[in-house]
Amino acid sequence: MDAPRHRATNLLAYFARHPTAANLIMLLMIVAGLTTIPQMRSQFFPDVIVEEIVVSLRWPGAGAEDVDAGVVQLLTPAMLAVEGVVNSASRSFEGRASIDLEFAPGWNMARAAEEVKTALESAGALPEGVEAPKISRSTFRDRVTDVVITGPVSVAQLGRFADELVRRLFAEGVSRTTISGLASTQTVVEVRSAALIRHRLTMAEIAAAIGAEAAVAPAGALGDGAARLRTGVAQRSVEEVRAIVLRNDPGGATLRLGDLADVRSQGIDRGRAAFVGDNPALTLRVDRSEDGDAIGIQASVVQVVAEMQKTLPQGVTLDLIRSRSEDISARLTLLISNELTGLALVVGLLFLFLNAKTAFWVAAGIPVSLLAALAAMHVLGLT
Repeated sequence: MDAPRHRATNLLAYFARHPTAANLIMLLMIVAGLTTIPQMRSQFFPDVIVEEIVVSLRWPGAGAEDVDAGVVQLLTPAMLAVEGVVNSASRSFEGRASIDLEFAPGWNMARAAEEVKTALESAGALPEGVEAPKISRSTFRDRVTDVVITGPVSVAQLGRFADELVRRLFAEGVSRTTISGLASTQTVVEVRSAALIRHRLTMAEIAAAIGAEAAVAPAGALGDGAARLRTGVAQRSVEEVRAIVLRNDPGGATLRLGDLADVRSQGIDRGRAAFVGDNPALTLRVDRSEDGDAIGIQASVVQVVAEMQKTLPQGVTLDLIRSRSEDISARLTLLISNELTGLALVVGLLFLFLNAKTAFWVAAGIPVSLLAALAAMHVLGLT
């Protein structure tokens, strides 16, 4: 008899002579499994570690070949020299480009982002007209559910409802949310050519005046930074845009935008915004964090949505769609059903061919082994 088989025989013989030790180990396996089950996390996809940085650039008006020759080929050597980069891929389009950098497994991505920024600054001067590169880190997101907010109200009001929902979800521990489909109306300014000639103005001057009045700029902080200053007052409604001053004449006359331009509000572009029927809508996507439980997060979202629905105006609804926790629950239900069916078949066959005591202890090995396996999965970090 070889050594492994001999050791296994001795182990079985030991437990046969000491049934109390075997029962204690079985009890420990059962307790460990039952204690672990409430702590096990459920998720639709396994965690995927994404160690990638994307550098995006815009060059308005440039063709794809010009973008590749003037930007991508200039920056790629500097990007490849960054420590930790194992692969790169670039794409050039009309007016924009992106460079994807893949790093070695386990690399410090915060450090990598800083080194990529430094490499961009030292790569040399970009062609005139190229906007400042944007650096973003790719992250894995596992969707739990989507909440559709819609109703016969303005888009701005829907946005406020979405912000309130995000705040309530955050209070419940749901921190990964993304709002999409939010598009506000546009203010269109049409200037007559004759008016431009008569007042000796250009479209560039008018655009600069609108830009200066439609935005605010930071102007510093007061004291220890508890209060911050901003200059200007954002003027964005149709009436406010019409009242923008283009020029003050020496005689005291004031030329306003409404004196020479047609200013009107343009409806939302249905090709870009989201609608449910005739009502505007937006979607709040809820994702699972690295240590989050999909079913638990879904339950929190359902509770928060139900509470918030009571406070919304008539006609405004919150609907949950694409809920993956339902698929997870269905898989778990199928798993448990198959286990119970298999256990019943095994127990029935054992009772037919063995005595009741032997059949019971052999069949007991199935749930005990399963509970021990769940405890081992939890220790190993599996879900």
